[in-house]
Amino acid sequence: MAGEVKLSSAIRANLLSLQKTAELVARTQERLSTGLNVAFPVADAVAFFQAKSLSDRASDLSEKKNGIDQGISALTAALLSVESAEDIFAQMKGLVLSAKSGTASDRLTLSSQFNNLAQQANNLIGDSSYQGLNLVNSTANALKVSFSEKTGSVLNVDGANLLVTNFVGLSFVAVSTLASAGFTVLSNGWSAVSNSISLFDAVVDILDSAITTIRTNAATLGSNVSLLQTRLDFTTSYVNTLTGGSDKLTLADLNEEGANLVALQTRQQLATQALAFAGQSEQAVLQLFT
Repeated sequence: MAGEVKLSSAIRANLLSLQKTAELVARTQERLSTGLNVAFPVADAVAFFQAKSLSDRASDLSEKKNGIDQGISALTAALLSVESAEDIFAQMKGLVLSAKSGTASDRLTLSSQFNNLAQQANNLIGDSSYQGLNLVNSTANALKVSFSEKTGSVLNVDGANLLVTNFVGLSFVAVSTLASAGFTVLSNGWSAVSNSISLFDAVVDILDSAITTIRTNAATLGSNVSLLQTRLDFTTSYVNTLTGGSDKLTLADLNEEGANLVALQTRQQLATQALAFAGQSEQAVLQLFT
């Protein structure tokens, strides 16, 4: 073909070697810049999709980890409320014991204090919500924490009703009758039952039962917090393991790639010199005809 440049076999071989070396240099530089040995399926389809599967699962579990962490916070908020409520119930019990041996005037004052503490206990329990969820003021509320994509891998925590009015026999302010104890809080407080010591004992029994219920709920909440913390630690370690496995399949060895780049650059220089030598040989042949 007219105008076509013919290359000798030596020059063509050196040129092809130089082009191949340039491709290897470009690939090595890309690995150094991205840190990836397998960035696309064409590089290594098996390794690429295995790594993607591991990375996808790690990503999914990372989302679950956030939910577990929020679950710990919700249970911790409820636990703090329960522990504080127990202290108030204990104070209420102390007031009843004082009223049992007090005068009519003492009982009038103590009944007012009792009512006030009961209201404060309810206020505290009612204020113990976390992101709109209150696990201590209603049995209708519940917490569900998912650990993975498996439907059975969840923790369900049922709510409890620890409001003072939930314990039968403890009435205050607007409600005047302690039905189960046969005890009436009249307008003049506890002074009306000055001769009914056994009825004070009945109220103490109710408070003891309430405190026991509160402690049971505290133990349940504490156990679930511990479980979620264990699961959070496991998920964190598991995500790291999955990510590490994915990295093993795709990440480049930067030390090795750095050494490769130096070697390839040296080869590139040698190929350039070889190409120059081949050209000089042809010029020497040409000089024979001049």
